[in-house]
Amino acid sequence: MTTILRLPADPGDITFPALLLRNAEDHPELPALSWREGTGWTTLTWAEARRKTAVLAAGYAALGVRRGEHVLMMMGNTPEHWLSDLALTHLGAVPVTVYGSSAPGQIAHIVRHSRARFAIVEGAREVPRWEPLLDDATAPLERLVVVDPAAAGPHRTYGSLHAAGARLFDPDAFDKAWRETRATDPLTVVYTSGTTGEPKGVRMSHRTVVGNGMALDSVIEFPQHVGHISYLPFAHIAERMLGIYLPLLRASHVYLCAEPTQVAATARELHPRQFFGVPRVWEKLAAAVKAALAGLPEERRRAVEAANETARAHVDCRERGEEPSAELEAAYRAAKEEVLDPLLALAGFDQLLWTASAAAPMPVDVARFWAGFGLVVMDAWGLTETTGVVTTNGPGAFRVGSVGRPLRGMEVRVADDGEILVRGPFVSDGYVRADGGVDDLRDADGWFATGDIGRLDADGYLWITDRKKEIIVTSTGKNVAPALVENALKEHPLIGQALVHGDGRSYLVALLVLDPELAPAWAAAHGVDTDGADLTDHPAVRDEIARAVEAANARLNRTEQIKKYRLLAQEWSPETGELTPSMKLRRRVIRDKYADVIDGLYTA
Repeated sequence: MTTILRLPADPGDITFPALLLRNAEDHPELPALSWREGTGWTTLTWAEARRKTAVLAAGYAALGVRRGEHVLMMMGNTPEHWLSDLALTHLGAVPVTVYGSSAPGQIAHIVRHSRARFAIVEGAREVPRWEPLLDDATAPLERLVVVDPAAAGPHRTYGSLHAAGARLFDPDAFDKAWRETRATDPLTVVYTSGTTGEPKGVRMSHRTVVGNGMALDSVIEFPQHVGHISYLPFAHIAERMLGIYLPLLRASHVYLCAEPTQVAATARELHPRQFFGVPRVWEKLAAAVKAALAGLPEERRRAVEAANETARAHVDCRERGEEPSAELEAAYRAAKEEVLDPLLALAGFDQLLWTASAAAPMPVDVARFWAGFGLVVMDAWGLTETTGVVTTNGPGAFRVGSVGRPLRGMEVRVADDGEILVRGPFVSDGYVRADGGVDDLRDADGWFATGDIGRLDADGYLWITDRKKEIIVTSTGKNVAPALVENALKEHPLIGQALVHGDGRSYLVALLVLDPELAPAWAAAHGVDTDGADLTDHPAVRDEIARAVEAANARLNRTEQIKKYRLLAQEWSPETGELTPSMKLRRRVIRDKYADVIDGLYTA
């Protein structure tokens, strides 16, 4: 359990402005926030972060921001974003981050639904998507604040707002404003990523978020003031918790990584003690490591494989709750020191004490891959509607492939149809309505139906199978969990992404995408020379994909087996629309985009 620092009030009465004050008073010189400028890092201490927050709060108050109103933000993981979020919270306003990949129609929906009068956006990529709403009679948007002065045009700049705040700052007014906030007041609204329809706005209170953070800290032992690399969007509940709220609770150090593509380089530089990634991030990191290992001399590669087996045996003992034998412990320490840590150091992962994943089930083969390096990726589970984490594995008790056991205070049960139901203090306030009201998420007995399908084992560990709305029902009436089949296909290193289809059909088909990191390494290792041509067209690659599908089918029952598939050349991403910003498949988008291809697999 992480040692909780001095609490500024009873846990049920804590607000985040009170935590920021606590940090500024108790840890004024400790680093709070760092971001890259040029070739180095700029850092604010907790005392400096609070002063900046106070100045910005005065600027936003002068702009006209009122208590209780939603203020939208579309920025990357930048200091302007992080500090504005806290400044708005101190005014009693409700900061709402919008995904940077959102299309104009999605932005318009959130503006109208949230009734927001103000939006803070980063620069030239964002302004054109927001400007039309200023002249739209159906949208309440009145003002834009633009961080990049070169892209601001007629709009208010962040710099001028900060300067106005510095002139107008009144410490008494600042103190009065945040002390009026109660733990039951809304802290933020997080809009779901819209995998199946229009995004829904989920409202969360200070009390719910503080409680979730404290419950999580009761399971996991963190070093005091541990650093965190913040690279996932703040529009996602996971990064809001990990990059804003938990650092305030723990007085820890946030490193802002404004470009997600630079997270691997940032990890190599910082050698973090903790690292969080959604499953696709861990998959891509594993692919990069596998590609590097494939290029090693055979003798060196065999030494790594032997060390991997020793590390997995050590993890297996821990998973069973057993003490490793003296021989295994000695072998593991030697493998770690001589083989594994030097390799992990190349990725900056040699000092990791806590690794975690959430947002979607972690493929077991990916988890087992990292176990081969002594890293147990602690899979957790929750939704936006449950303030993030409901269940988690922990260093003292875990099951690889499961998403762990419920946090303190949370109840989990599985309905007759397999849907997971949860009840407890971390279920959010509800869905915000367009008229400002809030619709309760729970039934009359307090249970929230999550939409996820899974099972609880005899030891209380939860295993996620799929999303209820994504379950395939074939024309023969058989139910198939597509994620199960897709993960089986992705166990082959050549296959980076997969989508299985078959609803209302007599058999399943799949769309497959080559892994962009591992495919070239595989080709080089197998003497495949494409002369710059697309690997998807090479006969050797196609033959290997056919063997991969055959191998996956051998592990699946007849209903789950893939009868036909198509290998695609284009990787799916949030930018091209097939993935959500949290890297989950947008199944409807993919099916619509490749409708002709899918139809062809059933008619050919």
